[in-house]
Amino acid sequence: MIRKIIQIDEEKCNGCGACAEACQEGAIGMVNGKAKLLRDDYCDGLGNCLPACPAGAISFVEREAAAYDEEAVMREKAKTMQKKEGTGFCACPGSRLKSILRTESQSSQTKDSTDSIPQSCLSQWPVQIKLLPVNAPYFNGADLLIAADCTAYAYGNFHTQFIKGRITLVGCPKLDAVDYTEKLSEIFRINDIRSVTLVRMEVPCCGGLEAAVKNARQNSGKAFPIRIEVISTDGKILTQRTED
Repeated sequence: MIRKIIQIDEEKCNGCGACAEACQEGAIGMVNGKAKLLRDDYCDGLGNCLPACPAGAISFVEREAAAYDEEAVMREKAKTMQKKEGTGFCACPGSRLKSILRTESQSSQTKDSTDSIPQSCLSQWPVQIKLLPVNAPYFNGADLLIAADCTAYAYGNFHTQFIKGRITLVGCPKLDAVDYTEKLSEIFRINDIRSVTLVRMEVPCCGGLEAAVKNARQNSGKAFPIRIEVISTDGKILTQRTED
């Protein structure tokens, strides 16, 4: 029969497994580090996997496919639950969306009367650019922090000065070996972004992240300020500038 069913672009798939976790029917699995539609008759065509994919690798097509078999899906779910209960299996939460609400009291918790423990200012999970879905609900109306991985380690007051009050995206164009321009363009295009603070290291490879942010803003057709902060390898702020 001809029906609507998902299609996975293997070239775009980054192997995060978010779609397999989101698929309640068990139609998607990971094969050789890539997501794959394992059985047509397990796919209900509703697309719970689409918003979970951070790479935009999943789409709908209409093609010849076996009819959705709800009874077979339920039997497979029962088998999977038995296996989980027997092995203590727990799905990795690495790419599961989560908003984190914090109170002022959390920022002043102490271990004892003399030792204050700085608290995280992170307001959402995940933070890696490669894992974040472009349509995450917390993007709308947000001030974004886009930071090179190393900056949080080099600059001591990173949470309070940069993360607090912003939605955080981190990455390394050299280690990820990817141009973030396409994904950032889509985030900027479909969401109401108020501003971007870009924090990068002084090293040349961080120039790739800065270029991606600027090109993405241009590609999106949006207008918002980009604040650029450059951190030295010994943890100092070298330059600060804003590009409207």
